[in-house]
Amino acid sequence: MTAAKQPTDSATRRYQRYLPVIESVSARDGFPIDVVHRACDPEKRGFVTRVVNELVGQGWLLRESETADQTLYRWNTGLGEFSPTRWLDEKLFGNQVKLAPQEDRPRERLLAWGAESLRTAELLAILVRSGRPGESAMMAGEHLANEFAGKLDRLPTAGRGELKSISPAVEKTAYCQIMAGIELGRRIAALAGPPKTSKICSTAEAAEFCRRHFARLVSDQRREEFHIVTLDTKNQVIDTHCITVGTLDASLVHPREVFRAAIKDAAQSIVLVHNHPSGDPTPSPEDFAVTRRLESAGDTIGIGVLDHIVLGRQGHVSIRQAEN
Repeated sequence: MTAAKQPTDSATRRYQRYLPVIESVSARDGFPIDVVHRACDPEKRGFVTRVVNELVGQGWLLRESETADQTLYRWNTGLGEFSPTRWLDEKLFGNQVKLAPQEDRPRERLLAWGAESLRTAELLAILVRSGRPGESAMMAGEHLANEFAGKLDRLPTAGRGELKSISPAVEKTAYCQIMAGIELGRRIAALAGPPKTSKICSTAEAAEFCRRHFARLVSDQRREEFHIVTLDTKNQVIDTHCITVGTLDASLVHPREVFRAAIKDAAQSIVLVHNHPSGDPTPSPEDFAVTRRLESAGDTIGIGVLDHIVLGRQGHVSIRQAEN
């Protein structure tokens, strides 16, 4: 137990009752329940059996065989090393650190002082929400924060398996909560204020707007996304639209889908933008083919294509400039 948790007398008594049973069980590789009963005498047999069954329910212990005479148990090594004191800490004092001083609890600190006052580990702990045997939510937050220290921008592209390898507490629900929090933050940031460039009359202005508004695409190393920016008769930005997600090719980026959004906005012209997950923004032959096809369709219906910006970690490229 850590001093910060300041357990009550009742919690201390429970801890002292559980500890001999847990230590007796953890000292054996495989055992019948009667062996533990005898080792823990004079503790009530029902209490000992309940503790063993709780370990079975959590997956720490496996029933090796079961006969009319006895049940044999063995440790599930697939869950890693079992720590009696850590298990008791989680069971009696909780993943939410309920007995910690209020000022040390991430959620209470957020409510009292605001999210900006929390360390990265505490913010992640709130998103993880609950832990598992041997790994509390706060421990998970610390492990994740340490792993991504100085490179937090890589967290959005981390896979579920990668995060779970860092902390076993990052199960499916925790992973979804982390990714949802990141995406919500991205969307809020994109809408936090008016874009620095709200009028696009040149390649430089198109690139500036796209790199700021589509910053997520620059860091996304998993998939290509194709968007358009719609402009009015004064070349002011009306809106942006995601057209397709996946490998960019002419069959996916159909003029019908692109110009349906532009017509709905009553746009005079559009800017095309997509990302290269590889990080290299050099346009591919397919990028040029898609641009020419959309330019031709735009000429037919009277909506011009001002430029096509390709984004990557290594910079950006204007296809209109690259063609010249």
